Amino acid sequence: MIKPLAIYLPQYHSIPENNKAWGEGFTEWTNVRKAKPLFEGHYQPHEPHEDVGYYDLSDPTVLVKQADMAKTSGIYGFAFYHYWFNGKRLLETPLDNMLRSGTPDFPFLYIWANENWSKRWDGSENEIIQEQHYSSEDDLKHIRFLCKNVFSDKRYITIDNKPVFIVYRTELLPDIKETARVWRDEAKSFGFKDLYLVRVENFRDDIDPLKIGFDAAMEFAPDVKKSPFVLNTISENDIIDYPASVKKRTLKSDKNFPWFRCVYNGWDNSSRKATHAGIFVNNTPELFEQFLYRSVQYTKRVLPENQQFVFINAWNEWAEGCHIEPDKKNGYVYLTAIRNVLEDKSESNKLDYLRFTEAALNEILKENERLNNELAQVQLEYKRYVDSKGHQLMCKFILSYKKVTRYFKSL
Repeated sequence: MIKPLAIYLPQYHSIPENNKAWGEGFTEWTNVRKAKPLFEGHYQPHEPHEDVGYYDLSDPTVLVKQADMAKTSGIYGFAFYHYWFNGKRLLETPLDNMLRSGTPDFPFLYIWANENWSKRWDGSENEIIQEQHYSSEDDLKHIRFLCKNVFSDKRYITIDNKPVFIVYRTELLPDIKETARVWRDEAKSFGFKDLYLVRVENFRDDIDPLKIGFDAAMEFAPDVKKSPFVLNTISENDIIDYPASVKKRTLKSDKNFPWFRCVYNGWDNSSRKATHAGIFVNNTPELFEQFLYRSVQYTKRVLPENQQFVFINAWNEWAEGCHIEPDKKNGYVYLTAIRNVLEDKSESNKLDYLRFTEAALNEILKENERLNNELAQVQLEYKRYVDSKGHQLMCKFILSYKKVTRYFKSL
């Protein structure tokens, strides 16, 4: 049975750390509201649908409403980002409210976002808000907290009665294999059969999870940095073709370990990054539906029934332009697409969006390389012109002319 899990960002309530770093009352909505279109046809800002609104997750009823909306579309559960820094948690309020109240009655799991808490969102990666440190003592403290307070919840998602725990960047831990061993031993001491550990393939997709004591890997989409489909550069931002990126993803080879697929309906983080943002264009609900359909078919073919999870990035990454939660432009269309695929009402298998071959993809890559080479040549010629003596003399002449003009105007 296919079980779609929507990745969920809990950064929609203010916390002291964000207030100090960004200003009083900062939440994800702060960036969303200030977004502007950068070129013709650029979809910004992303405004939530009137049924959604600019919610505050310190209100427990918001999550209940969201779970009802997700359940109606066929989403099985939420994959919450979990922030743990040596015993200190961030953005924990909505999750603690959920654990404490027992509502919503909706399956969930945790993804440990184990990076430094920094100003990377606006390009200031070196400005650390909350630093991450690792130790064997913290490994124990962390897993004990999870076993006692989170994994024991009846709604927590398991595989073969093993709580599923996902780590965003396993490569950052100094001895991840030892950490996995400690976690498993401690979970068993709490009465769990074991853990089902999953690493995310984002920054590193060349690590076999089985060799580090994990059980599986999860594909991460869209993986902006590795996308070769840059169409143009506008205001120092990468403009990336969504259809080409999706086609490349569906051509990925099978893995020799359990591998969970991940789909996305778009990406645009220009609301929080003035430069070097990744902006996907040409994304449509029809193509997203086909993308999900292909990922579902892969999952049915490769994974046993009790492991048939497909991840959707994301439920509410509004400042990343990556959300299936309804907005004013698209309404409920992406939730409808999910329901169509799951209820086998989709026309996706009849569409031509992703009917292509490896050769066709190579043609796309060749054309993209040709265009990039042309752009590089134009940029080189422009640099030569700017560096030329003639251009420099012209600049000096213009500057002198302006000075003389200002002088005579002042008389």
